[in-house]
This record gives sequence, C-alpha cells and structure tokens, in this order.
Amino acid sequence: MTATLDAPLPCLGCLAPGASAGSSGHVGASTADGFLGAPLPAIDDEEGARIPDGLPAVFDAHVHVFPDRLFQAIWSWFEEYGWPIRYRLSALEVIDFQLSRGVERVVALTYAHKPNIARALNDFVVELCRQRPAVLGCATVFPGEADAEAIVTDAFAAGLVGVKLHCHVQCMSIDDPLLAPILAACAEHGRPAIVHAGREPKSPGYRCDPHLLCSADRVQRVLLDHPKLKLVVPHLGADEFDAYARLMERHSGLWLDTTMAVGGYFPTRVPWDLVESFPGRICYGTDFPNVPFAWDRELRRLLERKLSPESREALLGGAAKSLFLSRS
Repeated sequence: MTATLDAPLPCLGCLAPGASAGSSGHVGASTADGFLGAPLPAIDDEEGARIPDGLPAVFDAHVHVFPDRLFQAIWSWFEEYGWPIRYRLSALEVIDFQLSRGVERVVALTYAHKPNIARALNDFVVELCRQRPAVLGCATVFPGEADAEAIVTDAFAAGLVGVKLHCHVQCMSIDDPLLAPILAACAEHGRPAIVHAGREPKSPGYRCDPHLLCSADRVQRVLLDHPKLKLVVPHLGADEFDAYARLMERHSGLWLDTTMAVGGYFPTRVPWDLVESFPGRICYGTDFPNVPFAWDRELRRLLERKLSPESREALLGGAAKSLFLSRS
C-alpha cells in the first residue's frame, strides 16, 4: 500500500523504520567533526539572469524536487543542521527558474526517507515530467521495503530514467545487501543509480554516521559486484577525492557529479584535477534549490577554469546526455 505524502513527516535525518543494521554501521547521533559540525552560513553573492556567456548548452544533472510539505521539512532540517536555503520554490518553480535562465535539460531527483512513500514520490516526478518535457525524472525507493525491485521497474516503465538513493538519509551503506536488487535492476535496464555514497557532508543532524556508512572502498565493492551498473556518486565523492580518482581509472561504470563541490563553499580543496581528468564521466550538477549561494556560482567558477571547448561541453552537457539518454 502506498502511503500518502500528506502524512506527518519525521525528521529526515532520523533512522527510518526498516533500515538494516547489518553492514550499515548505525550509531547514535553523530558528534565527530565533518563539513557540518555546525550550520554553515549563507553567501550573499550576486546572481546572473542567464547562463554566463561563453558556455555551451547546460544540462543540470542534480536538481531536487519534492512535494511542498516534504520540501518544507527538508528546508527546516537544513536551517538547523546544514545551511540557509536561498531558493524556497515549489517543484514546478524550481524547474521553471532553471529553464528561464537558459538551462537546457534538468535531471529531477527525489529520495524516500522511509518505506511506503516511494511510489507516491515517483508518481509526483512522472507528473512533473509530463508538465515540463525538458525534465528527466529519476525514481526513488527505500531499500528493504516490500516490492522494492518492482517499484524501480514500474518507475522505469513509467518513463523515469534512473534511481536516486541517499545513504546519509536512508541510513545504510551502498554495499548493504538491501541495495543489491535495486542496483541489479538499474544495471539490467541500463539506467543509472545516483547514490549519495560519499562521506560528506557529515552532520550531527543524522542518526547515523556517514563516515562509517560511506567510503570509496564500499563503492568499489558494488562496482565489482555489478559490472554493468552505471553508478553516479554526487559531490565528486567528497571528501575522498583521490580515492575516487583511482576508482574512476579502474571502473568505467563509475561517474561523478560536481554538485556543490566546485564553488569553494565547503572547507576542503576544490578537486579541479579530478574534474579535468575524466571528460565524459563528470556531470555538472547543482543541488538546486537547496543551496546557500547564487544558482550560477559554480558555472562562473567553471568558466574561470579555461577548460578546452571539448572538456567544457562534456562537463556541462555531453556527459549527462550520454548517461541519462542512452542505454548502452
């Protein structure tokens, strides 16, 4: 039975019912240092009205869409534990904001923080894609819930083009056995799995410790177990940039996106060497609207890098088109 999305919503950082304790490393509230040992400030930088001149067509491969009440719950969590949300927009407004500023295509992502809401969220994204054909929608599922594999295959049949999972929120590691049938379904259908499997941002707001749940080693185990899988790790795998560079060299099925990793916001180096070393397998993404700075901040940083035209086109559009529009 599919739960209504109007039901009361728990804390999104809390351990959701049904999560596995097997390989996930569940602990109490996280207290060790991480990017989010305390909430980070907003940056009041100027924003442009359009995509900066000199850039090719832009394909944003990491945009979040949720029903209004779920967005509100997520923003409340960010305000307390993460950073101020600059753009508080409805899902349709999120899409229209980007398209009106020159973004060509948008990959819409959602995630289920508990069982029995995935089908409703997937239906929500399907309808969003119907209303805005420039949107490529991704499904979600809560690993371990009843009929998880069927939820994924039904979403693909409805036109969704990938699956989004979030180890920090769903409180399980990417190599947890509960994820295996979901990842296998993605591989079978030639659809990417977008899995927040990097260690950061770690926060006391989560009821599980991402530094225990997440590592490049766990990602490598999944790539070995699912050799046909196309796996996308967001945020360039922060903060294990060197480890992910080695994985990119060894595994052609691994992709990364740049989401919030190239704007100089987090207290870590910007891994330009990683971005520039793998043209065609690094996608531009933003996390819009859940950002504390101007929507085009990272585009302006990318423009400053003076990449070759070929590398810039691959990063800002070509890689995402290959990933989300091709089954090969």
